[in-house]
Amino acid sequence: MGPVMNTVYNNYLTNYTPKPVTRYDTHKKSELRNVYNSIVKLNKDAPWYLPTTSRDTQHYAVDLKENARDLHNTIAQLGGMEKDGLFHKKSAYSTDETVAAVSYVGSEDSISDIPVFQLEVHSLASSQENLGLFLPSGRTSLEADTYSFDISINDMNYEFQFSVGEDETNRAVQERLVRLVNNADIGLRASLAESEGRTSLRLTSETTGLAPGKSQIFTVSDDHTSKTSGTVEYFGLDYTSRDPANASFAVNGQENTSPSNQFTLDKLFEVKLTGISPEGQPLQIGLKTDIESLTDNVFHLVGGYNDFIKAASSYLETQSRSRQLIREMSGIASVYGSSLETMGLNLEDDGTLAVDKDTLRQTAVESSDINETFGSLKSFSNMLLRKSNQVALNPMDYVEKVMVAYKNPGHNYINPYVTSSYTGMMFDGYY
Repeated sequence: MGPVMNTVYNNYLTNYTPKPVTRYDTHKKSELRNVYNSIVKLNKDAPWYLPTTSRDTQHYAVDLKENARDLHNTIAQLGGMEKDGLFHKKSAYSTDETVAAVSYVGSEDSISDIPVFQLEVHSLASSQENLGLFLPSGRTSLEADTYSFDISINDMNYEFQFSVGEDETNRAVQERLVRLVNNADIGLRASLAESEGRTSLRLTSETTGLAPGKSQIFTVSDDHTSKTSGTVEYFGLDYTSRDPANASFAVNGQENTSPSNQFTLDKLFEVKLTGISPEGQPLQIGLKTDIESLTDNVFHLVGGYNDFIKAASSYLETQSRSRQLIREMSGIASVYGSSLETMGLNLEDDGTLAVDKDTLRQTAVESSDINETFGSLKSFSNMLLRKSNQVALNPMDYVEKVMVAYKNPGHNYINPYVTSSYTGMMFDGYY
């Protein structure tokens, strides 16, 4: 994804439905080719519809696609794309998740050799923050002119140019700089801080920690800039209010540092630091039992399904076709209804699934063959995977549209109409 497209997409998701990017969002050329071929076939056979112009409808279609992607990734992360992966995916535990959350990322072949780690967190990694002067919101003291300043980050230098007009206010110029920096997507986030009617421009690095030999993540100056200088001093952009720092922790008594609060421990556990350990009280990290891992996987699968149903249900009053999607998803669950009930998974009236943890755990404990006992759950996850792919491929199928005409059977041709109708929503009104 190129830098321009990345900026558009990030802006788009920020305004609509932010979703985390996972390793399952990267694809091989063959997978992308299959998606392309599916789109071509879809467009070839689809009738002609009037373009969708409603902002609410566009928001709904985008939200639908992103939630379908989220459901797909949830199933994939649980091993649902692998044979019997849903039953053999191991879960990790942390004895204090307020300090560190963990997940197992090691090989399934070396489960018996996994040790228990002692982890004590002394400090978290922090980002750099520059906080400017708090200026009154009234007219700026800057002369009308074209100004520029330079930001150095990640061994790259960027120049930002902007104009100040007559009778502009400090706040108006600060807000322009916020947009200028954020739209550049160079690894900084800009925002306004407010205090007692005054505003300050805040610059925060997206990364944390320090590279070897570095004392800052970024610097701001206008000493050698191409346009008029003076704005760095005027806005106070070069004042570092928080220095970046590495995380400090001990693993089995051995001191370590990390530039990020998220790291891999011995290629076995993905660790995310979230707090500081009480002095002298390390937490433990290890693998859960097979029964606990299976229970976790089922809960995560049901949670992903329920989140999708709830997201679609939020549009019931405004998007009539969302009801059809909920019926289709509930229909998939009802096909396996009796089998799921024996495991403790019950279909509710609103289409969501409720889990009886005791029944689920007891079923797993008494099972002589996990693959056979939970075979219907695996089939259910496969159906959800296919459905999520279908919705992600064509969310417009669940949008109320006005059909113009069917294509001439046997003489239809490939066109980009359906896809462009959705893709255009990402750009409409952006510039």
